[in-house]
Amino acid sequence: MERRLAAIVCADVAGYSRMMGSDEAGTHAAFKAHRAAIHPIILNHGGRVVKNTGDGFLLEFASIVGATEAAIAMQMLMAERNHHLPADRAMQFRLGIHMGDVIADEDEVFGDDVNIAVRLESVANPGGFAISAKAFREASKHLTVPLTDAGNHRFKNIKDPIGVFTWTPEGTPALAPELREASTLSQQYRTAIVGVLPFANLSDAQDEYFSDGLTEDLIHALSLQSFYRVLSRNSTFTFKGKNTSTRLIAREIDATYLIQGSVRRAGAKIRVTAELIAPETGEQLWTGRYDRDIGDLFAMQDEITTNLSAAIATEIVRAEASAPARLSTDVTAWDRFLKGLSHYYRQTKEDLAVAVELFREAIRLDPKLSIAHAYLATIQIQSIQFGWVKGTREMWAEAMNLAETSVRLDPRSSFAFSILSWAHAMEGHYEAAMDAAKRAVALNPYDNGARGVLGICHFVIGEHREAIELFSMAAQRDNSDPRYQWAALNAFSHYLLRQYDATLSWAREQLYINPNHMQALAIRAAALAQLGRSDEASEAARVLMSNYPTLNVDRHLRNFHWKNPEHLAHYREGLLKAGVPLGKLTLVQSDVKRAAES
Repeated sequence: MERRLAAIVCADVAGYSRMMGSDEAGTHAAFKAHRAAIHPIILNHGGRVVKNTGDGFLLEFASIVGATEAAIAMQMLMAERNHHLPADRAMQFRLGIHMGDVIADEDEVFGDDVNIAVRLESVANPGGFAISAKAFREASKHLTVPLTDAGNHRFKNIKDPIGVFTWTPEGTPALAPELREASTLSQQYRTAIVGVLPFANLSDAQDEYFSDGLTEDLIHALSLQSFYRVLSRNSTFTFKGKNTSTRLIAREIDATYLIQGSVRRAGAKIRVTAELIAPETGEQLWTGRYDRDIGDLFAMQDEITTNLSAAIATEIVRAEASAPARLSTDVTAWDRFLKGLSHYYRQTKEDLAVAVELFREAIRLDPKLSIAHAYLATIQIQSIQFGWVKGTREMWAEAMNLAETSVRLDPRSSFAFSILSWAHAMEGHYEAAMDAAKRAVALNPYDNGARGVLGICHFVIGEHREAIELFSMAAQRDNSDPRYQWAALNAFSHYLLRQYDATLSWAREQLYINPNHMQALAIRAAALAQLGRSDEASEAARVLMSNYPTLNVDRHLRNFHWKNPEHLAHYREGLLKAGVPLGKLTLVQSDVKRAAES
């Protein structure tokens, strides 16, 4: 091993995994052709290819001036090659450039300065490059193109903030709409990079197609999420059959999280196991096992993919939310958002209030941060439903505005459309709610929340059997996501079908998760009253009122906009039977009577 000063350039292709999903052979052939075309530029500027990384490459130069001039020449050439291509076939590289002391071992280079170049690539614009301030100072006097000061950035596993300058050539073609998703959330915010390793086939070689197909389906399903970045098949399948530690793999492909698993077939049954790990620490964040009858092979594969993606996506968000706070005076919108998310997951009244302020601060720092708008809208609606704040017209209007803004900022986000649908459903805008929910499901068929919100649309218009099917599916696949309250919703649907025992079962399930859930406490009291269990209903009403002393039936029902008035009347009847006071006047009269008798 030796140490030497070097300039490092890291490159990848914007939207590569999605391009591979639509045309794998054509995308791979185009990538190889582009790489061959720019290879002479690398050599002419004194550089060498350290390694190819599936959808990109790592380069070493002896001079930072040579590295920067090579980057400009490469991107100018790529702009020419993309100029006459349709938008959906244009391939744009993002480059990260840094210089520093590296460790050379055989033909590889290692060290923090290599990692910084990799991180810089993630904040470069498609068709351009991002260069560290340190490298820019050395190269600036020799550059013939203007660069933009992008300020300081903090990167995962890099101790100090890095000053960044960026450049994109004029006339760079825009990405096609379906490829632009990777850029809708600024790349500096994509702190989580997920790699799905090929699932091991523990059966006969003839079953290899199934384990590979399941891996590819899972990559596709996870890539439809907008919270994190998923590495392409080419990045991870190079490790198939190799006995390489997950820590080394993660460093090789720069992954924050790795997913690995196995497939075992025995007769007419198949078992799939999977785990989500944090490779730097080796911590197992989640594990799951699925035993299925083979039956319709493709239907079974789709079901397992849906279950896996629903569980894993939730756990990645939870892991990011619980990550240690960065020690920095350079506060970013994403820092504030993640801090708010950590409070949101605690699901207490006090924590949600803190989350609201942090999400608002994130929006002030970056008004284009779609996901912060979506989560803030979620908290507004939930706070009203939990009975923690009064549902005023102003609050409902703000929630709707936040949801609409989230969709406008990120029209590829199924979560944003789900929240918009939910807001419309709660306001009684039935057609708008259904349209938004169907759009969310179309954007990401694997989004468990989107299908559940579609259930909410069926619920508010009175189609409770359809709603129960969707709620039950969502609860079965993932009942731990605090954004959604599937058990409480199921309790309401069963109540309105007069299936009171099932109502109590689902209400009990919701109260396991949140013992003070206002709507679960209320529907439990109403169901007990309808079953004629008067003493239990009175006790349930007492518990409800002790938690929410200002609650009354009139105020509670003001936030319900169900299409069928008979359903609202039936719920009202159950609450009154249980002993929940009708209105404010009832409470005042009771206080006066109590005072007179004392």
